[in-house]
Amino acid sequence: MRAARLIVIFTWLALGAAGVWCCDNNGGSGSADTDTDTDGDTDSDTDSDTDSDTDSDTDSDGECGPGQEIPDSQFTHVYDVGPSQTYAEPGEVPWESLEPGTLVRIHYRATPYAAKWVINTVATAADPLVVRGIPDGDQLPVITGENAITRLELNYWNEVRSVIKIGGSNLPSDSLVPAYITVENLDIRSARPPFQFTDESGSTDSYASNAASVHIEVGEHITVRNCIIHDSGNGIFSGHTTSDVLISGNHVYDNGIESSIYEHNSYTESFGITFQYNHYGPLRTNCLGNNLKDRSAGTVIRYNWLESGNRQLDLVESDYADFVNDPSYDETFVYGNVLIEPDGAGNSQIVHYGGDGGDTSMYRAGTLYFNNNTVISTRSGNTTLFRLSTNDVDADVRNNIIYGTAGGAYMAICSGTGNTELQNNWLPTGWTDTHESSMSGGTVTDSGNVEGSDPGFEDLGAQDFSLGSGSGCIDTAGSLDAPSPAVNCQYTVHQSGETRPDDGSPDIGAFEQP
Repeated sequence: MRAARLIVIFTWLALGAAGVWCCDNNGGSGSADTDTDTDGDTDSDTDSDTDSDTDSDTDSDGECGPGQEIPDSQFTHVYDVGPSQTYAEPGEVPWESLEPGTLVRIHYRATPYAAKWVINTVATAADPLVVRGIPDGDQLPVITGENAITRLELNYWNEVRSVIKIGGSNLPSDSLVPAYITVENLDIRSARPPFQFTDESGSTDSYASNAASVHIEVGEHITVRNCIIHDSGNGIFSGHTTSDVLISGNHVYDNGIESSIYEHNSYTESFGITFQYNHYGPLRTNCLGNNLKDRSAGTVIRYNWLESGNRQLDLVESDYADFVNDPSYDETFVYGNVLIEPDGAGNSQIVHYGGDGGDTSMYRAGTLYFNNNTVISTRSGNTTLFRLSTNDVDADVRNNIIYGTAGGAYMAICSGTGNTELQNNWLPTGWTDTHESSMSGGTVTDSGNVEGSDPGFEDLGAQDFSLGSGSGCIDTAGSLDAPSPAVNCQYTVHQSGETRPDDGSPDIGAFEQP
């Protein structure tokens, strides 16, 4: 499969270098998201809208959390950027000729670095390439796209799409696929209209609406960690010629384009992608995109905090047969997350799974494994947990807290399609299968759950969703069926994690009572 994907990537690179593009300007799909469903009363929207390591919860040191930095001493080449350093600006770094085993340290300064660049080094696991911000206390170095200057020695396409780009260039050479690249500890912002930048030829240009703070166009074994990603069209974007992508410990918020449904806090289409320990916040004011939108194969979403957006999770189809035909495309794992739906925040559905284009043969089918999440809706009207696009989709739903402050009568499980099995969840008394007038061939199976009026959070108003003494969720979780991974970690506020306590009697929800 890897050899076949490399052929696809090299073909795509040749087309890109020739100026022939194989995907639309929104990247990853020609479909659009026209189903905003903001009235909160029904879920009658349809599917005609056009538009690392996944086996372990822990990092390489066996600890829960975003991951450890590689010690500086392990790098052969080190470039220091910033006040009183060898290089004053990121544009002075020879990005076009960086070698494996390189560490670029960008030191904090009060003034943002107005710079943009491409990384296209074929590094290795033993000799990676790392771009690392050096904070001042809790303040990260800022890389801004506003009035950013591109290093003149670089030569790459799609400059209007990013502040930092990985893969896809003529110089450095694009004859190989960049690999083992990490971007960490940076505040990366402002890739969107009306901001402008100076391109590789010294001319002024403007960002596209779908520009991203970080655009991963080509590459494998790519990590974005402990960054602040905001004020762009898409916060993070990855294209279909990427694989083994890890998005870990980032604060992703305040992205999007006003009145547009096409830009999101993150928009990804990778062959193997894991989201973990991230804090996803609301999009920019009056922006209509989703919080986390994904078209990948092998998607794992674990131990994140996702709040607001048109939907918190929009997991839809790929346009590429090599993704659709891979077994990992039909198994998606969502576990240990906090999903928050504020009143009036876009669509009344929390999770969309399946597809949003016209070709249903490309839709995700198989099973969505949805375990040990804490779902909170403060909508005054209806909330629907899942929109499963077709009846070919199964949702295996276990050990979750699904709570709406409006009461159980306002909480539905699905929009009428797909097959959902509920087991050992906490549900509000009076919940319903669907808010539609009838099911559309789908099923909801109650295999034994806990019901009540209050799940017993420590402090709902302060968003402390740990379990208080006497909660009916304590010691009432059940087992998970293979291939669901064990839930060994839990999110900590914010952008970190810890080992989940284990007393032999697991709790329902994202947090285990000590």
